[in-house]
Amino acid sequence: MGQFIKQIFASLIGTVAGLMLFFAVGTSGLVLLLVTAALQETTPVLKDKSILVFDLSMQIQDTKPPSTLTQALQNDDTVTMTLRQVLGVIEKATKDAQIEAIFIDGRGIEADNGIATLTEVRQGLEKFRAAGKKIIFYDVDLNEKSYYLGSVADEIILNPMGMMEFNGIGTQPLFLAGALEKYGIGIQVIRVGEFKAAVEPFIRQTMSPENRLQTQVLLNDLWTNVLTTVGKSRNVTPNKLQAIADNQGMLMPTEAEKIGLIDRVAYFDEVVTDLKTLTGKTSESENPDEKSFPQISVENYASGFLRENQNESASNQIAVVYAEGEIVDGQGAVSNIGGERFAKELRKIRQDPNVKAVVLRINSPGGSATASDIIGREVKLMKEKKPVIVSMGNVAASGGYWIATEANHIFAEPSTITGSIGVFGMLFNVQDIANNNGITWDVVKTAKLADLGTTTRPKTEQELAIYQRSVQQIYNLFVNKVAQSRNLPESKVKQIAEGRVWSGEDAKQLGLVDEIGGLEAAILYAAKEAKLEKNWEIQEYPRRRTFESIILERLFTSKITESITPSPDSLTAEMLKLKEDLAVFQLFNDPKGIYAYLPFNWQIK
Repeated sequence: MGQFIKQIFASLIGTVAGLMLFFAVGTSGLVLLLVTAALQETTPVLKDKSILVFDLSMQIQDTKPPSTLTQALQNDDTVTMTLRQVLGVIEKATKDAQIEAIFIDGRGIEADNGIATLTEVRQGLEKFRAAGKKIIFYDVDLNEKSYYLGSVADEIILNPMGMMEFNGIGTQPLFLAGALEKYGIGIQVIRVGEFKAAVEPFIRQTMSPENRLQTQVLLNDLWTNVLTTVGKSRNVTPNKLQAIADNQGMLMPTEAEKIGLIDRVAYFDEVVTDLKTLTGKTSESENPDEKSFPQISVENYASGFLRENQNESASNQIAVVYAEGEIVDGQGAVSNIGGERFAKELRKIRQDPNVKAVVLRINSPGGSATASDIIGREVKLMKEKKPVIVSMGNVAASGGYWIATEANHIFAEPSTITGSIGVFGMLFNVQDIANNNGITWDVVKTAKLADLGTTTRPKTEQELAIYQRSVQQIYNLFVNKVAQSRNLPESKVKQIAEGRVWSGEDAKQLGLVDEIGGLEAAILYAAKEAKLEKNWEIQEYPRRRTFESIILERLFTSKITESITPSPDSLTAEMLKLKEDLAVFQLFNDPKGIYAYLPFNWQIK
């Protein structure tokens, strides 16, 4: 029996040792494979008369998060590039004699890129076309945002079985007050600002008149920009475009062609034939593959031919610092702006003698008031040592505007959503839902307000007054900061505050923004303010690209394939929207429970 046990024990040891050896060798082999794949030469070959392919399914963000093993194993085909990469590609292609034209491919599922982002890309495409190069745009089902970008093209082509949507833009916010009441979840709100609508989904079942007004004005501004820009490119008056949106909305391809909104109706293979002709590849025997005309995707062109300045030892640097996502207290995560983490990053940049100017790029709806003030303080200290220029992206509102207001100069696009100078707090309680299910609480305390922060009951009038006083104080602080930094009378700031959102164009007229322009305009302005002339290089922050992430990206990043991921059905899409709306609660971590946040379920379509 003892011998048997010894044999079993020895077998177990052998098995464990074998597994350990297997995993050791396997892990080493995987690491070696990753390193080898990362170090392989991946520079694509660029032929003469090549077509640069711009896929509208590409997601354009201010920053690109690092690749992870989980994402790699999920085989996510989504291509994500930064705005500066895309602009750099278009600028280089404009000067590249081997690039004949740009083909904008709209066959895939269009990425959810904001209008302000598309405005900067469109300006780059306008310069490309002004250099004498062609832009061809093809789509199947065309909507307003893709048409806004694609209207810059020399030729717009629509599939015969496609459709053109041109029915204006709108938003349909979701309201949860009825559901919260039904399930016995209580909520009490304290806020300052008639237009501070972020709390409305939890206390109302429809929009307030103030929220409806500000939303209508904002959408009108965005839509006017679309009509003006598209009308200029297509030689169609904004009034005619508005009439189409009001009376037709959806156009068959032949109708869109007759009106002059598109140039031609054709299938994709016919477009490919045209692109072959454009590149001089007309022989089918020479090019049996229908897609064999010389081409390169935007992402491959960026990786192979775009070299960005990243010389950390350069003595004249412009730091481009990206503040993208919701503002949260503490360290935060990759996808949001942690107040302490971001402030620490700004301190390092402030103390770096090589950094002569800073461009703070903001794409944020706001969030924690405490974190916003911590970041704003660092911006103010930075301004005392070197120029700080803000570039607003699609949205820089509430807490996003709070951190912008201390800068020397603020740029915004006409379609940027900004302002929303207001604060609020939300106090949830679970008394009804708990009591209805047999759960109760009791309390022993040494002071009347000892359980002030409890969620087991609604707040008393005295407690609500305490919270309201705190919210009012923070609102007054916000208004005062804007008045001082923007050199505006406090009375005027109060008139344009109240939590109201503004377009970038309106914000400029009101004095909240200094100049209309994009990220590149802000960088050039920073160089001018620091008197650097042309002797400077760019450093981007935060530096999130680790060696491990680069290895994983090189190994696992999927290239564009012919497979098209189907869009979700309407019911699934609505449920996904609800999931996104509720996920915002995970980011509500302000220590005082007070937030400077944009209405967070706005989705402009």
